[in-house]
Amino acid sequence: MNPRLEDLPEPQAWVEIDLKQLRQNIRIIRQALPASVRLSCVIKNDAYGHGMISTAKIAAQEGVWGFVLSNVQEGVQLREAGIKNPLIILGERHPSEIPWCVAHDLTICLNSNSLLPALRAACKTARKKAIVHLKINTGMNRYGVLWSRAANLAEKISQEKNLRLEGLLTHFAQSDEEKKDFANLQATRFNEAARQIKARGVQTEIEHLCNSGGFLDLRHLHNGMVRVGILLYGVYPSLVCKKIEGIQSVMSVKARIASVRTIQPGDVVGYSMRYTAPSQRKIAVIPVGYGDGLPRTRNEGYMLIAGRKAPIIGGVAMNATMLDITGIPQAQMWSEVVIMGKQGDEEITARDLGKLRNTVTYDVLTGWNLNLPKRYTGE
Repeated sequence: MNPRLEDLPEPQAWVEIDLKQLRQNIRIIRQALPASVRLSCVIKNDAYGHGMISTAKIAAQEGVWGFVLSNVQEGVQLREAGIKNPLIILGERHPSEIPWCVAHDLTICLNSNSLLPALRAACKTARKKAIVHLKINTGMNRYGVLWSRAANLAEKISQEKNLRLEGLLTHFAQSDEEKKDFANLQATRFNEAARQIKARGVQTEIEHLCNSGGFLDLRHLHNGMVRVGILLYGVYPSLVCKKIEGIQSVMSVKARIASVRTIQPGDVVGYSMRYTAPSQRKIAVIPVGYGDGLPRTRNEGYMLIAGRKAPIIGGVAMNATMLDITGIPQAQMWSEVVIMGKQGDEEITARDLGKLRNTVTYDVLTGWNLNLPKRYTGE
């Protein structure tokens, strides 16, 4: 009998997800909201790399209202996994996707009237109504109908007998910085659009503007619902946002030392000989590199071994990184290494890695390669 995939030994590197902390973060966020404000969890892009299905099941158990996604495929996967909560699909849909949205009860964000014929036909075929939200462009200029024209579109949608216009939404271009001028301008535009829509006799059930930054810093704009993404996973959208006690990171990235060797003064390490040993050094090879999502640095950054910082030496390769472990006697073959996360009193955050890559925390969280399997703890 050939060995099966599921019988393989434990991997040498993995992404670790603490479901207990995820649950705790959701509870803390819910407790910070008035009972009248619904919580929707943004779990697009595999829940920012944390695992969409597992995240959705935990959040559903904690009583969140619904989930926010980026495409139809995510919605179908969640339905097939047994998730019954409302699923809001952001962005623009191709007409060919509409029958799938209707069949799986996926809430579509409408940006124009171009999808009304496809929705009309799909609802007639399925003999059911579709729920839609109207996206209002208040200045981000990505998706949505311009705020000054939103009332006309809302009125057209309300006249479709097989559509229910459940909600209105917009998205902040900048809610997590100290200055809130543009966010407040967007809110003013949104409120004016909502006023005009109501003046046309069109009623909606939900208005939602706030992302994680808005949830933290713009409490006066929570309205009927907030869409919380990165904060669910214990990462703040910026350093200046309000902090909430108890929110902690959910994701860690770990590996095991795959090689240990001693090099002599003058020896070089890695491609292009970016590191030359100044004295006898003990080095470790970690089987993770830029192909797995690690920043492609040269002699910059560190990992944690036995609660101590082990500097990266040489250039990070596609699937290997070398560390100087000269001063860490506990470091041995197959010792655990923390690439992102806590070990002892030390921590490497997604923001730390983002600085090395000159990018944002969102990019770091979603950038770990699928070659790194997920290991779930805390349940």
